[in-house]
Amino acid sequence: GGRFWPAIRRLFIWRYYVDYFPIKLHKTADLDPSKNYIIVCHPHGILPFGVFANFAFDVTGFRKKFPGITARLAALHLNFWMPIRREKLLFLGLCSAKKESIEYLLSKKGKGNAAVIVVGGAAEAFYAIPNTMHKNFDHSAPLVPCISFGENETFSQIYYDEKHWIKRIQNKLKNVFGVAFPIFYGRGIFGCKYGWIPYRKPINTIIGKPIDVERVENPKDEDVDKLHEVYVKELTDLFYAFREKYAENPKMEIVIK
Repeated sequence: GGRFWPAIRRLFIWRYYVDYFPIKLHKTADLDPSKNYIIVCHPHGILPFGVFANFAFDVTGFRKKFPGITARLAALHLNFWMPIRREKLLFLGLCSAKKESIEYLLSKKGKGNAAVIVVGGAAEAFYAIPNTMHKNFDHSAPLVPCISFGENETFSQIYYDEKHWIKRIQNKLKNVFGVAFPIFYGRGIFGCKYGWIPYRKPINTIIGKPIDVERVENPKDEDVDKLHEVYVKELTDLFYAFREKYAENPKMEIVIK
């Protein structure tokens, strides 16, 4: 449950954060406050600026667009190991992405809760979805697909071949800490071409319509595969419905592995 302090979400300083890119939230369907939801966000990006602005801050209109729904962004558990950082995240309503935290939000915190999960990063993103769905059969919380156009354009990333020594080190660190360590850069200051400041690229977050999930006591692989197929179709339809309007490259394709 954490130590959620809603007033922190409404601080005026978050408006400067949102206006820098800028970041906007778009609604395509209503969410029933008598239910709990799992909002599944794509893509992760180097740093999920859009996800944080829309679901950890209250300055892009989520509360007004979805009255009665409280978004609780889930973050890697290691983020809560660090004092001060931990308190800041808890005050903003974040919770651990561990199974116990998500189950608590969906079953023991009443109704009108939305657990917000940013799946994986790049190639691993869609591999994480079946596991999320498998756990969700226990609670039958509807899945809500969410896409942030522009999230991947805030930084430039340096890619290495799988056989490169740097890539091997990255993979080892990922296996140990459970988080990727990409090499990236953004804009600089004082005339420097490269730096760590994200590019000013507009980020448009689209929240799709909820997908109902039937409660299943002991879900089989076929049940998970069927739900995954429905989810992927809804996510794909959402992507192509807004691609030309919000994608930096209107001809870009969505890749699902």
